[in-house]
Amino acid sequence: MTDVDLAQPLKDFKPKHKFFVGIDSDGCAFDTMGIKQRECFCPWLIAYFGLQPVAQAARECKDFADLFSKTRGGNRHKTAKRIIAELLPNHPMTKARDFKVPQYPHYFAWVDDPDSLLSNDGLKQAIDEASDPEVKHELEHALAWSERVNWAIGETVKGMPPFPFVRESLEKIQPLADVIVVSATPCEALAREWEEHDIAKYVEVIAGQEMGKKAQHLEYATKGRYEKNHVLMVGDAPGDMKAAKANDALFYPINPGDEVKSWKRFHDEAFDKFMNGEYAGEYEQKVIEEFDGYLPELPPWEK
Repeated sequence: MTDVDLAQPLKDFKPKHKFFVGIDSDGCAFDTMGIKQRECFCPWLIAYFGLQPVAQAARECKDFADLFSKTRGGNRHKTAKRIIAELLPNHPMTKARDFKVPQYPHYFAWVDDPDSLLSNDGLKQAIDEASDPEVKHELEHALAWSERVNWAIGETVKGMPPFPFVRESLEKIQPLADVIVVSATPCEALAREWEEHDIAKYVEVIAGQEMGKKAQHLEYATKGRYEKNHVLMVGDAPGDMKAAKANDALFYPINPGDEVKSWKRFHDEAFDKFMNGEYAGEYEQKVIEEFDGYLPELPPWEK
């Protein structure tokens, strides 16, 4: 019996148009990033990793790391490590209270290992392979946190509509270009969100984390199928731009905190430029430079 290739729908994808648009979901098409990070990830990060005495500082670090910096949209485990090991120990509130932020060296070593699969399944695999009880305990603790976050998301993130101008943009794109969802969210949650708001009908494929990384989604769906400058990725995080550039595709940013304005500009102006061959070059450079300004390297308390 052969393994089922979950990415097969992308590999079998047959273009109907000469142009292609990939669209990210969380924080890009849907206003779900803020509620997930603030109401689901952050409270349980504080609870599970012993950050209660500096909860306010932890919230500020979480906002910066996951919403308003260059690591926006990054893997949860990498960002948890960044907060606990780097950002929070240097926060003024932590220093003023002389609080020693608990560290988790075995979990962090797993995060930093290039061979680690940074997911719940990857954690389970590492737990099974760990012989040292301390390593096993720390990884089990991280898994418990990650599973609790997933539970919280399922309980909390409901009835979140797409941003204004997303539906209108999809209606405009569909007759002229092929559209797929390119996301790191699990496929089940993606399909539920897109169908709940009756916008799944505008896309050919809904690609989530089980189908590979975003760069792979774009590669499987577009490689050898479209001319240069005929592929555009719409996203809200540096990882989306990186996936686009890895496939020599164009990138249109949805600016964090200014999503409605970004989608209106896409609907009114940017998509037309893309279709008319006027997007690559000066226009793309302008919108990317603007996007870059929304995501600083340093947190405000270090400036």
